[in-house]
Parts: sequence; C-alpha cells; structure tokens
Amino acid sequence: MSYDVIVIGSGPGGYAAAIRSAQLGLRTAVVERAELGGTCLNWGCIPTKALLKSAEVFRYASHAAEYGVTVAEGALTADLPAMVSRSRAVAEQMSKGIDFLLKKNQVEVLVGTGVLTDVPHTVDVTAEDGTTTRYEAKHIILATGARPREFPFIPVDGERVITSREALMLTRLPTSMVVIGSGAIGAEFATFFSSLGTKVTIVEYAPTLAPLEDEEISKLLERAFRKAKITVMTATEVKNVTSTEAGCRVTVAGKKGEQELEADVVLSAVGVSANIEHIGLEQAGVRTERGKVVVDEHYRTSAEGVYAIGDIIPTAALAHVATAEAVHCAEFIAGRNPQPVNYNVIPSCIYTTPEVSSVGLTEAQAVERGYTVRVGKFPYTASGKATAAGNRDGMVKLVFDAETDTLLGAHLFGLNVTEMVAELALGMTLGTKAADIIRTIHPHPTMSEGVMEAAAAAHNEAIHL
Repeated sequence: MSYDVIVIGSGPGGYAAAIRSAQLGLRTAVVERAELGGTCLNWGCIPTKALLKSAEVFRYASHAAEYGVTVAEGALTADLPAMVSRSRAVAEQMSKGIDFLLKKNQVEVLVGTGVLTDVPHTVDVTAEDGTTTRYEAKHIILATGARPREFPFIPVDGERVITSREALMLTRLPTSMVVIGSGAIGAEFATFFSSLGTKVTIVEYAPTLAPLEDEEISKLLERAFRKAKITVMTATEVKNVTSTEAGCRVTVAGKKGEQELEADVVLSAVGVSANIEHIGLEQAGVRTERGKVVVDEHYRTSAEGVYAIGDIIPTAALAHVATAEAVHCAEFIAGRNPQPVNYNVIPSCIYTTPEVSSVGLTEAQAVERGYTVRVGKFPYTASGKATAAGNRDGMVKLVFDAETDTLLGAHLFGLNVTEMVAELALGMTLGTKAADIIRTIHPHPTMSEGVMEAAAAAHNEAIHL
C-alpha cells in the first residue's frame, strides 16, 4: 500500500505531523506499536499533571483551616492507588482523543513497529503476531521520541530503583525516596511524593536545582523545597546505587565529602535517550551524531524522503517543540513555505509547587552574549491575587536589552506561572519592549499583573513596589 506520508510514532510530534499532513490533502498513515499519544500523553506530561493535581487537592485539604474551612474529624488519607487510577484514566481519555482526531482527519493507524528498509521510501511494519507488511511512502517522518536515560551505576530494576514510568504506577507510598536529577521530571516527582508525606532527598550534580533555569529562580525553588522539608543536595555526584530487599543505598560525593543515603525507593530522573535504535537508520542511510538524527532546517535527514522531528533530533526535548517541528515539516512536505521554528523563543515549564516557567535568555546568558541588561522584578508578596490565594511565594523576573528596551527573557516562579509564560513568549516573538508591556492593561487582581509590574520596575515606574 502506498501513501504520501508515513509517520513513525504517534506522540505530540507524530500525531501533529500526521494530522497536519492530512489536513493539507496528503494521504497519511501513522505507525504506532503502543498507545496513541506516545510517552507524553500516556507516561509523561499528562499523567504526571493528574498526579500533581491530586497532590494539590490533598495539600489544600491538609491546610483547609487556613482558608476558614473545617474538615470533619478523622485522618486525612492520601490514597495513592486511587490517585494512580485517576491519572491512568486521564491518560486513557487523552489517548482516545488522539484516536478520534486521527480518524476525523482520515489518518490511517498502522499498528506495529515501524522500521526503515534499504529500499528508499519504504517502511516495514511488524505486528504483535510477528507478521510484517511493507508500505511505500513519498515521505517518511520519524517521530519515535525518547525513553528515560539509564546509567550503569544506577541499575534500574523497576521496583527499588525506578524511572518515571514506574513512579507513575506505584501502589504503595514510599516512606523515603532519593530522587536523582532535578530537571522537570525529578523536581515534579519530588513535589508529588513529598506532598503526600514521603521523606524526599533530591540529588543534583549541578550547582543549582533546575540547572537550565535562571539562577535566581533556581535558588527560589531550592528555598521552597527546603520549606517543604525536601532535603536538597546540589553540586553532588552519585557514585553508586545498590538495592536490597529492605531498600536502597546511594553513595554520593558532594560538599561534605562522600556519604551514603538510605531510602525505600530511588527514582532516576537523569534525562532521556532518543529512540533511534532498531528503526533502520543505518540501512536507510540516515546520519546520526551523538545519539541524535542530523537534520536541516526543514527536518530532512541525509536519506532522501526521510525526515525526523522531536526528541530524536538535537533540539529541546519538549512536547510543544516537537509539535512545532511537526507542523513545519508537514507544511514543507506539502509545498508550503513555512517560517522556521524560532528556537530562541521556547517556553519551559516545571510543575512544582510553586511552579517554574521561563522563555528566552537568562540574565547570565544575556550578559555573556554582550548585552547591557535592564532587569525588572515583581515579588508575589506584593500581589493581591497571590495573597488572597494563600500562595505568596513567587517572583516575576524580566530581562531587557537596556539599549533597545526589547524583552530578552522572562523567568517566573509562583502560583499559575506556567499559564502566564505564553504572554511573554508571544511578546518576544513580536519584539515586545518594556514600554509595550507597561502600557498593556492587565486585569486586576491576577497573577499576570506581575508581568506588567516587573516591566515597570525595569523602568522605575512600578506602582505597587
């Protein structure tokens, strides 16, 4: 059978590429060996947010009296199996939604494992029963995503030493946990389990938590973690992890020298590895470097008619980045002239408590690149909405080019900041200046007022500071 486009993988990049290709009149199929929606919808972004929402409800219920709400006498219980069950139901609902969208756009789903062949423009799809069918396509888009990275000194066994996938399915709340890595995955799971009462220690090799974020924001996150009784160990290297029937021992080396940590469970959250093995890259002539597929600005690989997007190429491994690449790739294949993806304006979100979000350059990066910067900050302690919500821990920090007044970067910490960063990403895309933000009327009372006030602070015009 022949198609205009075959997409291998149905995650946020894959299903977006398939749907957009079909919308543009191309006969399209998507190959998927597991659940539609890929890791993000089934084992990443969506189920983790469902768990974090459950933890938030538990946290609010635990502090109900602070809001003038009396909870009936009796112990408040965190029912982990029920939380996990809800998160799985949310993931299943979203996966069904992708199935609906694919059918609506007349994208055919080929169930099985897709592999490129040594015959150009062909894909072999092997079903679960072992039968293989060969399909032809003018264009093939690789969107096979990534999996949790593993290191030999952190031997994952799926029970005592786990990855994010197993963390999503735990049925017993650990008494204690060591989380290795403080990127989005590690920080979010540290928040979740700590909120439910697990004694959490988070170990980070870099000098600060969430090391890709602005240093000032990272320090605020560390302070919040310590306030939540999460033990924070930065500038600390994990040397070895061993597990027994009783628990785990983690040998680390840091500021206090070498020491051993003990915990019920160790969560390895040390990044992801691209799924580029066993998909026929070598026999199809697709070039790779450092574990990633090499592509041009339109996501073409070294093999004619083969494209690659998402976590398997050397761009940020984020679902929204994969989606943007997918749309560009599909439109290019369809003969359109799409604008290149602007990798200078990629929002980042970490759904901790409080949340972290950012876009553009950090203050340090801007200075390193030769900018003279003007920085404006607005603390949540001055926010009426944050005070009313009982969450005054936070800050909006904006970095401007002092010469042109143009927004270079935005860094936010606090309640709802993951919902606020899109305004700043749009502003950067449009070349917004501080004066533009200041003169844009923001509704009161909202957390988003902090954006306007931070811009005003950069000009010494802030009213509420």
